[in-house]
Amino acid sequence: MGKIGWVHAWQEALYGPRGFYRGQVPARDFATATHPPLGAVLAEAIWHYADLLELSGVVDIGAGRGELIGALHSHRPDRPLLGVDVVERPADLPDGVGWLRGPGGAPLPDELSDLTDVLVVAHEWLDVVPCVIGQLDADGVVREVLVDPTSGDEGLGDPLADAELAWQQRHWPLLAEGDRVEVGLSRDLAWADLLSRVCRGAAIAIDSGHVAAARPRNGTLAAYRGDAAVRPVPDGSCDLSAQVAVDSLHHDEIHTQTTAFESFGVWAPMPDPALARCDETAYRRRLLRATSAATLTDPAGHGAFRWVVVRQAGAMTKRS
Repeated sequence: MGKIGWVHAWQEALYGPRGFYRGQVPARDFATATHPPLGAVLAEAIWHYADLLELSGVVDIGAGRGELIGALHSHRPDRPLLGVDVVERPADLPDGVGWLRGPGGAPLPDELSDLTDVLVVAHEWLDVVPCVIGQLDADGVVREVLVDPTSGDEGLGDPLADAELAWQQRHWPLLAEGDRVEVGLSRDLAWADLLSRVCRGAAIAIDSGHVAAARPRNGTLAAYRGDAAVRPVPDGSCDLSAQVAVDSLHHDEIHTQTTAFESFGVWAPMPDPALARCDETAYRRRLLRATSAATLTDPAGHGAFRWVVVRQAGAMTKRS
């Protein structure tokens, strides 16, 4: 097979019939903030924000094997929950938790519509929405980067199409030969499509990302297998992701996860060691919560994740 655009190879590698997310259980390869014990504290923060906005339910986009939605249910088993992912509904999800299966990547299931009274959460969804990758050549032309799906070898193709080029010029200037851009247009459109499905509610995209003042010159495309970084080869054997240009997404606010937790009132102080002498179980429970919260808000780690917030998604789509 010859070289094709990264956006197409990436889509097939993750979501095709033999794609990574169809044939693998990602939790066996890497852990995210949705997995225990961190997921319990993340779920608590999400419910806290839903309560602030007086929203009764949560929709989890890119729900994986139900790790986050399970934690959300543990906190509030009486509240409506819906997960959306490319895989079938996990067998161990509690009864009453809804599930929709979609094609994977940017396309969402048609049944996901008319969402009301919900907080929509897209946790590490947009970074696995494939996007066009471009590179500045010696003549100052931004060309699409092509890849061989079996070897990962790259080459340069045609100049970027008009829409991708316009996005690049507006959001991600390239300065020197070899500079790369991960064109966020596909992520912007996927996010807008998700928001358009909300009649009344709010939405949060939680992802690794960057803003205009700190775009990475070499891009951020990365691959992982067995909890280790590997060379990006779109052959279905590894996860592929790239950070999100979060400021190009429609938003009311952008926080880091650290400032989001502070803003939403999620705080987990270390327990008094004296508690261990009279109630060791309670002490261990509070210690686990405190250390998990500290991990989630560490500015050098999970705390650097961005929370892109749209407070009134339904109102936004009606205005547009």
